[in-house]
Amino acid sequence: MNLAEHNPLVLPVEQTLQILDVFLRDEVRRFGFQKVVVGLSGGVDSAVSAYLAVRALGAQNVHCVMMPYTTSSPASLTDAELVVIKLGCSVEVVEITPIVEPLFISNPDMNNLRRGNIMARTRMIVLYDRSAKLGALVLGTSNKTEGLLGYTTQFGDNASAINPIGDLYKTQVWQLAKALGVPDSIIDKAPSADLWAGQTDEQEMGISYPVVDRLLYYMVDCVLSESELFEHGFSFELLQKIKKMIARSQYKRMTPLIAKIGQRTINVDFRYPRDWGS
Repeated sequence: MNLAEHNPLVLPVEQTLQILDVFLRDEVRRFGFQKVVVGLSGGVDSAVSAYLAVRALGAQNVHCVMMPYTTSSPASLTDAELVVIKLGCSVEVVEITPIVEPLFISNPDMNNLRRGNIMARTRMIVLYDRSAKLGALVLGTSNKTEGLLGYTTQFGDNASAINPIGDLYKTQVWQLAKALGVPDSIIDKAPSADLWAGQTDEQEMGISYPVVDRLLYYMVDCVLSESELFEHGFSFELLQKIKKMIARSQYKRMTPLIAKIGQRTINVDFRYPRDWGS
C-alpha cells in the first residue's frame, strides 16, 4: 500500500476529488434525483464511495445499507458503523441470511462461488428496493481493478446507476481513502468481499493489488506491447494470466448483446445520448 514516488498510479488527490464532486452532483441531478443509496460492507471501496457521496451531495442525501450474512466478519459491521458515525448519514441493517438460506438449504451441493454470487445479487436486490422506496440512485462501489479482472458478480456488486470509483485502481482508492479520512481500521485490513470466512481478494486472485494495478495501468492505460511489459519486469506467466482474466470477463463490462433484426437496434446503431430530447 506504500507507493513509491515513481509509481504512475499516484493520484493528484485534490484534483481527483474536485472532479468527483462535480461528477456526482451533476450526474445525480441530471437523472432527476437528489439522493443515493450505498451498500456499506466495511471495506475501503464502499467507504470511499460513501465519503465521496456525502462530500458532494450532503449527508442528508446519502442512505447507507449494511447487509451482513451469518458468517460475515463482526469487524466488517463495526467498521461500517464507524463510517456512518463519522459521516452522519442515515443507515439501516438488512440481514440477508433469512433471504438466501432457503436457497442454500435446497441446494446442498452449492460451492462457495455459487453461494457468493447469490449473496452479492441478493444485496443488490435490497439496494434497488431501497432505491425505489427512497427515490434514490444506487451508488456503485466497484473499482477499476475489479472491473478489468472480472472480480465482480454480474448484476451483483458491479450493478449500479452511477459509480464514482469505477475508473480508479484499488491502490488509488486507498490513496483517496487516506485523503478523505476513512478510518485506518478499514484502510489497513486485507481487502475481502466477506462472502465466506477467511476469504481475501488477493489470496483468491493469487496476486497483490500493487503489482496487478501497475500491470493493468501499463496494459490498459498505456497500451504497452508484451515486450515493453517484460522490460517493466512482468513475467510471461503473469501477463498471460491477466490477459486471460480480462478477456474472459468482457461480458461483465458490456450491456447485454442484442441480435440485430430491425433497421435500428438499441446499443448497435440507435445510440442517442441519454439526455436526447431533453
